[in-house]
Amino acid sequence: MIFLQLNEDLIKNNLKDLVRDSVEETLNALLDHEANELVNAEKYERSGDRKGYRSGHYDRNFTTTSGDVTLHVPKLKGIQFETAIIERYRRRECSVEEALIEMYLAGVSVCRVEDITEALWGTKVSPGTISNLNKKAYEHIEEWRTRPLSGDYPYVYVDGVFLKRSWGGEVQNVSIFVAIGVDHDGYREIIGAAEGMKEDKESWKNFFIDLKKRGLTGVRLIIGDKCLGMLESLGEVYPEAKYQRCTVHFYRNVFSATPRKMMREVSMMLKAIHAQENHEAAAQKAKAVADRLKELKLSRAVEIVENGVDETLAYMYFPSQHWLRIRTNNTIERVNREIKRRTRAIGAFPDGQSALMLVCARLRHVAGSAWGSKRYLNMQHLFDQELQAETDREAAV
Repeated sequence: MIFLQLNEDLIKNNLKDLVRDSVEETLNALLDHEANELVNAEKYERSGDRKGYRSGHYDRNFTTTSGDVTLHVPKLKGIQFETAIIERYRRRECSVEEALIEMYLAGVSVCRVEDITEALWGTKVSPGTISNLNKKAYEHIEEWRTRPLSGDYPYVYVDGVFLKRSWGGEVQNVSIFVAIGVDHDGYREIIGAAEGMKEDKESWKNFFIDLKKRGLTGVRLIIGDKCLGMLESLGEVYPEAKYQRCTVHFYRNVFSATPRKMMREVSMMLKAIHAQENHEAAAQKAKAVADRLKELKLSRAVEIVENGVDETLAYMYFPSQHWLRIRTNNTIERVNREIKRRTRAIGAFPDGQSALMLVCARLRHVAGSAWGSKRYLNMQHLFDQELQAETDREAAV
């Protein structure tokens, strides 16, 4: 008689792994199928009925009765990916991470955090687990912040948002630099965020160098408010890119040197400059506006116009279809307002790194919303213009 001794624990573990792997494979196959249905085309299929394009995927953990599995969630351009396999708002990782960080920085007690995590996940976690979750959230956000960039970004918007931080018993400003790029396909993407103690040349230079090391290429135009540190470093790191000064900020500078009773007249004159059909006509109009301001004896306003108007006309070298969206820094200003709205309740951050992490958590949340899935510009206009310019140069030789 032969006796067989079975290792019951080993068999159970192997079966559990087998079931978990099968569940993971099935869920990922279903997600791919849903993506194909939404796009109305298979991977790499050429089809006139295509409704969008695949743009890789991102991984997220998902808890099932068979254990934790890793889902490869498709990223789509042109349409928003919504799955019926997984509830849209169930365990949205970036929102949970942001909530954890915000609770910590707002000084919420550990007991209260335990109650909140129980509401989020259905089980109460220990203080040690909360600390580990917070560290994990920081790691994930840092990976996203420093991810490699691929492809060209012809238009880049840059700006700095000021927050408060505690330093040696005093509250000081900390600046977070933010960069938004418009990629080759015309979609907006948050491509950079970094801490800068102040908006000086060295801080901006380090920010641009980091973007370049991560793969930021093909930059034709950088849009931002006038900052001497940014302008000086821009010429060193991206000398081939043009600089567009935000026209809205330019107007505000002129208005600061204009009496209230003349504000409407000066406003109409400034708008007339940027209503011209080309760069040459706008430059001539700017000269006429400066002459008119001299007649009104607004010497400071004349100085601002004469010294700064050329920086606001760079957008006219690009397709007219893009002018409305590349002559101001509005796209990044709206994001900055959202950051300030979310950080206002915190007051002063304990350090600059904490401020950076919460800002990045909010930025990542914005990037994952419909904001990043809607086409912002038709970049074919730019490529056609560049092709025509190249053809004209060859013909002139």
